[in-house]
Amino acid sequence: MNQIKIFFLVMVFGCCLQLNATEPFISTEKNAETIVLKEKSVSLSILISSGIDTGILKAVKNLQSDFQKVTGSEPNILNQVSEMNSPLIIIGTVGTKSVIDDLIKQKKIDGKSLTGKNEKYIIQNVSHPFPGVSEAIVIAGSDKRGTIYGIYEMSQQIGVSPWYYWADVPVEKKENVYFKKGMYTDGEPAVEYRGIFLNDEEPSLGGWARATFGGINSKFYEKVFELILRLKGNYIWPAMWGKAFYDDDPLNGPLADEMGIVMGTSHHEPMAQAQTDWHRYIKKNNLPNVWDYSKNEKVLQEFWKLGLERSKNWEKLVTVGMRGDGDEAMGEGTNISLLEKVVKDQRKIIAEVTGKKAEKTPQVWALYKEVQEYYDKGMRVPDDVILLFCDDNWGNVRKLPDLSKPLHKGGYGMYYHFDYVGGPRNSKWININPIQRVWEQMNLSYEHKVDKVWVVNVGDLKPMEFPISFFLEMAWNPKQFNSKNLLEYTEKWAAQQFGEKHAKEIAGMINLYAKYNRRVTPETLDGKTYSLENYHEFETVLNDYRALAVDALRLKEQIPAEYQDAYYQLVLYPIDACSNLYEMYYAVVKNKELAARYDLKANYFADKVKECFERNAYLDHKYNNEIAGGKWKHMMDQMRIGYKTWADGKENIMPEVTYVYDDNASKEKIFQEKNGYISIEAENFARTSHSDLIHWEVIPDFGKTKSGVTTFPQNAYPKADENIYLEYDMNFESKGEFEAQLLLAPTLNFNHNKGLRYEISFDGGTPQIVNFNGHYRGELGRWQSEHIIKSATKHQILQPGKHTLRFRVLEPGIVLEKILIDTGGLQPSYLGAPESEILH
Repeated sequence: MNQIKIFFLVMVFGCCLQLNATEPFISTEKNAETIVLKEKSVSLSILISSGIDTGILKAVKNLQSDFQKVTGSEPNILNQVSEMNSPLIIIGTVGTKSVIDDLIKQKKIDGKSLTGKNEKYIIQNVSHPFPGVSEAIVIAGSDKRGTIYGIYEMSQQIGVSPWYYWADVPVEKKENVYFKKGMYTDGEPAVEYRGIFLNDEEPSLGGWARATFGGINSKFYEKVFELILRLKGNYIWPAMWGKAFYDDDPLNGPLADEMGIVMGTSHHEPMAQAQTDWHRYIKKNNLPNVWDYSKNEKVLQEFWKLGLERSKNWEKLVTVGMRGDGDEAMGEGTNISLLEKVVKDQRKIIAEVTGKKAEKTPQVWALYKEVQEYYDKGMRVPDDVILLFCDDNWGNVRKLPDLSKPLHKGGYGMYYHFDYVGGPRNSKWININPIQRVWEQMNLSYEHKVDKVWVVNVGDLKPMEFPISFFLEMAWNPKQFNSKNLLEYTEKWAAQQFGEKHAKEIAGMINLYAKYNRRVTPETLDGKTYSLENYHEFETVLNDYRALAVDALRLKEQIPAEYQDAYYQLVLYPIDACSNLYEMYYAVVKNKELAARYDLKANYFADKVKECFERNAYLDHKYNNEIAGGKWKHMMDQMRIGYKTWADGKENIMPEVTYVYDDNASKEKIFQEKNGYISIEAENFARTSHSDLIHWEVIPDFGKTKSGVTTFPQNAYPKADENIYLEYDMNFESKGEFEAQLLLAPTLNFNHNKGLRYEISFDGGTPQIVNFNGHYRGELGRWQSEHIIKSATKHQILQPGKHTLRFRVLEPGIVLEKILIDTGGLQPSYLGAPESEILH
């Protein structure tokens, strides 16, 4: 009883958070207060009744396997015992005419602690349970699931993580295992139905299941159900993208019932029928696809009846109500009276099929999206139906009971999201759920009497391992958590997966990466998210993730070999892959910024984008094909780069990048007005604009001074909407109307005397169009003599300072050699004034 007192004090004052609430009862050190479970020369046995429930038997066999993993020795499973000195575990359920009932009669076990309880177990040592047996450890349950939870509590405490299969967490070998004398329990669950929703499961989970089990079938679900039970959950909404749980594999329904899993269907799939069931049903029976109760009442009723008949012998929570086909809202004409009739008629079907009053079958009505609006406008369901409130798909609770008014007798639930397909953008790839936010919102829900159903959309299940553990642990006992012990829980969880040595450091990493991912989901992240200019914001968040990735990669070298697969899945991959995304998008925005200035450094960042994109693929390939011997094929197939709308495509798409070439690279030269002029050699442009066909080239040693610049190919004429131009930056000391003289090669009007045209402008102003050789007026001799054409225009410079001249060509064959700006001091010369100094 002292153990129970200690447990009570822990739960009240929260001073010593345990990962599974139950006090530790396994030790590797022997003393007077311990009982041998396994020593080198000692074999363990497990006693069960011959008629034990087959679901409990599955858990017993898993416990047998778990002891083998830990100790190297598999316990014997017995149906009866005679005199024995070896360690013994007795497993059973109260009220099943098992050995547990005998022990209660003998007052070896306190029957009051179990009888009439829900999903409760006790684990305790018992002296002289049978003649010839001096001592045994008893795992007793108040019901089927209580017994199963007690079995898996033993598994966890000897050292088998619930994630041994789903995250390849290794099992530490122990030669000696001892049980600390006492009675242990973590009581009854605070929330009645506690579970997960496998959703948005393509391409990752579906691809993996097909590669591993041949599909999302009973072999697959056996692994899922075992995980849920090891985490003390009891409820599931099964995968539903093109899938029908009961129809896909006839073994699915019986398996769930056997193992003790309460089956549900999602918020838009009423009466134990999947959306895919409906499409198969209408196709098979050649019926119109009219998912509208006002138009297709009889067909829908018959369809729903079949769903209830198929599953009538299995434990389930029936979803009632109706949304549009394909998880959409109902039509605009939908009214409350029609929906209330839907529920009323569904309950008639439930009563007819089960032969019991409708209220004897657990039901839930999900107030998802627009359905909440019907509730707000006055729609009601019978008192026994659970009202399932929902978050906004992003972890923010939308509605809770009004505690100042009478509460709905059927109670309340919460449908929560770790994963979502929808606007503003899908979130399907990685964990974005810091438990601080999960705790705060679910504690808010619990404090508002939401304690009948907690179900969370976990997408592909992986890589949501950590928040799934937290959600189901909190659902068992929300009161064990507070704002100050959440990191402690993370440390306990990390220790369970990796041992104590690195637990604090790993917990810190898991805590941080979820926090960083909640700043902006990876699918929503792009080059526009963070400011490059203000407060060094983008660099700051990039460095946050860089530092975290460095820590994760450094610790990888210290993690023992047997933990590497688990470490990659639970810690390194999510950190490294997300850090890589930050590197890529930072490079995207830097490339864009530098390319706009025609800075050659843009090319470094363009290459960096490609490198990060390729590394993203490498990390996924490693996860899919190398970790755990290639166990997780397709699990990281989810797209995350290249969203164009809220919905995803099938493949990642590399962001666009721009390369700057030498001939159009910015020299970052700003030419300074001095002595009344500015002079610029044509090759010293600040930037250029090409098209797919036309580009600029510098012809060295062309013309009278340094070179010439012209477009190629020389038979390509710019289209009206093509901007083929050069730009020059200059700094004026004065203002006023100034003449700009362009020194052009003496190209003649070879184009049928039409002449060659260019545009000239300052600072994006209205350009002047100049035809510099269309009609000769006696200039030809001078052009031929001076080997140059001087073309002049007038421009207003309204303020001193930096200005940009743009020279745009409208025909090919124009070769620019020099630019002269006369601000009042330009002197006549044959070669033109020497080039101006560059502003430093």
